[in-house]
Amino acid sequence: MVNDLFKPAFTMMVAMLGLAGCGSAPRSANTSPLEALFTVTAADERSVVRVITRASQCPEIVWADGVRASMQVRAVAATVPLRGDSAQSDAKPAVFDVVTCEVDWKTGAKSATVAGRAVPAPRKDIRRIVLIGDTGCRMKASENAYQACNDNVLWPFATVARSAAALKPDLVVHVGDIHYRESPCPEGNKACVGSPWGYGFDAWQADLFTPAAPLLAAAPWVFVRGNHESCFRAGQGWFRFIDGAPLVAERTCDSTDLDAMADFSEPYAVSVGHGNQFIIFDSSKSSGKTYAVTDPAYRNYVSQIRKVATLADAAEHSFFLSHHPLLAFAPGKNNAEAKAGGSGGLQSAFASVHPQRLFPDKVSVLMHGHIHLFEAISFSSAHPASLVLGNSGSANEGRAPANVASGTEAFPGALVDDYVARSEYGFATLDKVDDGKASHWTLTEYDIRGNVVIGCEIRDSKSRCHPVK
Repeated sequence: MVNDLFKPAFTMMVAMLGLAGCGSAPRSANTSPLEALFTVTAADERSVVRVITRASQCPEIVWADGVRASMQVRAVAATVPLRGDSAQSDAKPAVFDVVTCEVDWKTGAKSATVAGRAVPAPRKDIRRIVLIGDTGCRMKASENAYQACNDNVLWPFATVARSAAALKPDLVVHVGDIHYRESPCPEGNKACVGSPWGYGFDAWQADLFTPAAPLLAAAPWVFVRGNHESCFRAGQGWFRFIDGAPLVAERTCDSTDLDAMADFSEPYAVSVGHGNQFIIFDSSKSSGKTYAVTDPAYRNYVSQIRKVATLADAAEHSFFLSHHPLLAFAPGKNNAEAKAGGSGGLQSAFASVHPQRLFPDKVSVLMHGHIHLFEAISFSSAHPASLVLGNSGSANEGRAPANVASGTEAFPGALVDDYVARSEYGFATLDKVDDGKASHWTLTEYDIRGNVVIGCEIRDSKSRCHPVK
């Protein structure tokens, strides 16, 4: 909800921009039509039920014991003027012709419904986690890149979501880059004709809420922020719809003057049980190039990786989740060889705190997107195992080499021991192994229809993978 401290500022900002909404309307009664219903897993052991509606008022939630509660307005309907620094020259004002509503999950509640629809309930015993990333349909004038959004094979996210939902996960993790429809489909292009575009709700609906509906209904989600969700791109929708923190005036991406706050969310931890936790890190505005030590972004990331170390001390086993990888490979020239694909900006900041390993000792597995393929990399050095999960729908950007030789460096001193990659579309699952060890998991990579193609075992900071025929 809008933090009480910032309600006056938020209301004034809405009025100044001429935004229409229901911020002062009663929060009850009209329960339809719902455009989306899902649960966000947030910091401090919070689970937040979200509703996106075209109704003028937020609906009620009905808990399993029959108690009804009003959902609160998170974001009013609004048309947000152009920021002036949009990623595409053909950008337009963002139309959010919907109301976002929310309520924290009631302690002890086993289930709930909104408008007769079941709400995905948080699980105490998390054993199966679906992993997806880089899912939206790319429409980008600056690169003359237009994916076939109307083709379920060439943009397969809806198929991925159905297949993943069928596996009945306890949790879903999206490692970022959700929104891709930035520019209008060119005239005469039948592959994307009629597609919504821009940064408003219609593009978010087409890229996420409609194709992902079965998976949004299957389990709560953890959302990791990608560069496509940074403020000069789709950050406004990120904060309105899926960010886990309360919405405050300083963190809306509506004003470029506040980007220094809005583009750098604080890291937080999510418990996944059995002595394990995910540490969520916002790398959305990170640079691919080494930072100068005087750069404000460098100082932000140095401060935040120190907070990651504090968070990691709270659990036996920690996974680090950011959109941008630090230890990964990207397709090289003519797809013939691998090139190091880690974020130079993050590497420079993290190495200033952890010069050898880049990460605190209690971080043993990394999970990322950004590179549009699947990779699982283990190192003979002391570095954490690294997973890249960016192959769930957005246009591929070359093919990964079938092999990376042992001893190849992903970063100075990070020596590859075990490597497997897949360039085709798909998704993955993490399944907890019941042997009393927090750090023992199986990782499985699937094709878009849910057929197993790669199997991995993860123990501590090492992974071992093999193709499955």
